[in-house]
Parts: sequence; C-alpha cells; structure tokens
Amino acid sequence: MNKTDYDLIVIGGGPAGLAAAIGAYDAGEKNILILERDTRLGGILNQCIHNGFGLHTFQEELTGPEYAQRFADLVLERGIECRLDTMVVSVGTDAEGIKEVAAVNETDGLLRLRTRALILAMGCRERSRGALNIPGFRPAGIFSAGTAQRLVNIEGYLPGRRVVILGSGDIGLIMARRMTLEGAKVLVCAELMPYSGGLKRNIVQCLDDFGIPLRLSHTVVRIEGKERVEGVVLAKVGSDRKPIPGTEEHYECDTLLLSVGLLPENELTVGLGAEMSRVTGGPVVNESLETSVPGVFAAGNVLHVHDLVDYVSEEAKLAGESAAAYVRECREAEQAGTEKSRDRIPVGFSGGIRYTVPSSVDPGRVRHWIKFRFRVGEVMTNRRVVLSIDGESVLSRKRRVMAPGEMEELVLTKKVLDAHPDMKSLEIRIEEDN
Repeated sequence: MNKTDYDLIVIGGGPAGLAAAIGAYDAGEKNILILERDTRLGGILNQCIHNGFGLHTFQEELTGPEYAQRFADLVLERGIECRLDTMVVSVGTDAEGIKEVAAVNETDGLLRLRTRALILAMGCRERSRGALNIPGFRPAGIFSAGTAQRLVNIEGYLPGRRVVILGSGDIGLIMARRMTLEGAKVLVCAELMPYSGGLKRNIVQCLDDFGIPLRLSHTVVRIEGKERVEGVVLAKVGSDRKPIPGTEEHYECDTLLLSVGLLPENELTVGLGAEMSRVTGGPVVNESLETSVPGVFAAGNVLHVHDLVDYVSEEAKLAGESAAAYVRECREAEQAGTEKSRDRIPVGFSGGIRYTVPSSVDPGRVRHWIKFRFRVGEVMTNRRVVLSIDGESVLSRKRRVMAPGEMEELVLTKKVLDAHPDMKSLEIRIEEDN
C-alpha cells in the first residue's frame, strides 16, 4: 500500500465529526485529521443557544454552544489535528483503496491528502423556497428557519416583526419561541402534513406555551408583496396535499420563515460512488456505519436526520471506533497478505417503517450490540415493534404512540445474535398490539 498522510480523516467538525474523532482516538487510532469549513469547531450547535442538549450524553442540560465546547475540549485534550476554514472540494479512491481528499484554505491553498479511512460528517442543509413551488414574487423577508436563527443568535439582527412560519420541523418550532422572545409577533405555524414534523416537547414548549397556533394540513398558497413580504395566504389541503378552494386565510406579515425539512449534505458521498438511500438522502450503511465504499464511514445528519444531538454523538462514536478497527484490519491484512471477508445480511422492514439504519448486518463483526434506528411514515397508536431472525421473534417492544417526527430505536444484543449463528434473515416490523 502506498504511503498515506493520515490513517483517518474526518470531514466535518460539528457534533458528529468531533465525536467520531474522539471515538477513533480512544479506540487506539492517533493519526487523525479533522477538516472543518467554518472558523471554529462545533458546527450548527454554535447558533443553537437554547437549552435541551446533553441530557443523554452528560446527564445535564446544556445549550448548543456549551455542548459543542465539551466535545471541542475533548478533541483538543487529545491533541487531534484540526484544520479550520478548510473546504473539502472532492474525495475519491485509488486502485489500492486509498482515499484521496482535495481541500482548500487561505493558508495552504489546494491540499491533496491521502488516508486509509474516511468519516463523512458534513451534516445537513435546509430545503429552500425553490423546492416548494409557492406562487408569487421574490420579495425580501423570506428566510429559512436556520438562517433566521443565525441572524438572531449570532449576528444580532431581527429579520422581521410579524412572522408566519411554514413547516413544523424542530428548527421552525424553536424559532417561533425565539422570535417571540425577541419581540416579534408569530402569527401562525402552518404544516402541510396532518401531523407535526417536530418533537412533541417542542410543540408544547415553543408553540403552546406562547399561544402560537399550529395549523395542520395547511400550506402557503400565495406570498404578497414585491419589494418586501406584505402578507401570505394559507389554505387547507386535502389528502392529496392540494389546496382546497374556499379555505384561504390571509395573514398580514413582513416575514415568512421556512422550516420544511432537512437534506443530508451528500455531494461528496455521491462523488465517491457510495450506494445512497432514496428515503433518507444519505448513504446506505452496515452495522459499523460503513458505506458501500470500503473504509468510508458516515454518521450524524449526513447519514439520516436526527432528533437529538445526543444520538448524533452516540452514533458518531461508533463510526469512529469502526474506522479505527478498519485501519487495524488493513494493517493486519497487509502483513498477512490477505483481504478482509465481508458477509452482509440485509435488514428487512415492514408495517409502516420507512427505513432502518443500519440497512445490513454482518453478525460476525458485532462487538456488543446493534442499535437500529428508524422512522415511521405516519402517526401510529397501540403498536408493537418486533424484530425477528429467520422468522423467529427475538425482540418485541410495545409503543403507545409513534410519529414521523420522533425517531425510534431498537437494540439487538450480541448475546441474541450468538444464539443464531446461522442467521440468514433479519426483519423489523410493526404490528397491531391487541
């Protein structure tokens, strides 16, 4: 194998990238580089000044910047190399499987780096107005919820005084509260679907506590104003998600915030040729969070959009440990002159589950447990989640309520796996709980 600059490169210095680098370092891999395009570590958490972070990871309630700083300090304590203000422009692999990373910054210009393993932790971005097909002009006063959050929390600029929010994702719900606390009047939060896209606790704390109405099965059908937003028109939608004539409602406002979904930042992943999920928009991964490209791992919102940053950190730690194990195996294979064998059993799912992470399993590579995370496609009540191996139910959990805005998880232990050494199939399904 040709010489590499690093054994592991992590792309992204947000919560996923930091936790992944720490996980790899603690698993024995020291030759690590983190590449981050922003001026500081922490990613999106630096603008999330509200509390509610860290309850699972640190057993205390922290703000976003506090949570990010905890992990940044752990990275610095370990002496892990970081390059800030550095944008990765392309990634690839050579004939021997070495990963090649091209990046740019003001100090070094164009960097060409080689690494044995790569962790993708680029996070996600917001859907823009262009994806919504809303009629009207293009006036000032239309912001994504995340952009408004940065303007208020970092730039000290209030985008508007009378606000309508389209979409009930967590960022939009949080910004409804934030804008209210800053003196703006949030008139309404409209959601196209018949259920909210955010966590229940955010609906209660950010809307209900401030008397902000949530209009389900409603959308914006017209934006008024040419130079600046002057008003919007909402309409009720039917089961086909098309506006129902005669249900229009006018709101006089100067600002429209969009919270209509997040998309994993996967241009680099696609460039690598990794297999992608049409449901999540992220790569397809196995139990080690390894993509279809050997030695390339993914974690956090670049893989699938999470509810809680604590889950991002937990997932990323596993990716870091897996990447470190991959590097060790590469060295051992070089010395022995052999190649690693791979056994993949697809994870089936049914009963309203939209996807699972991971989507395949190699039972022989599971160290302690596998945590399956998934989302359902609609609100469900009184259900039972069942995991079966070769048609035999080995795990069952009762769920009173499940909703698309809340991620579900199921843990399969190695002890259960070891009881099925000749496993041929694995399925997670949802059944009625009678």
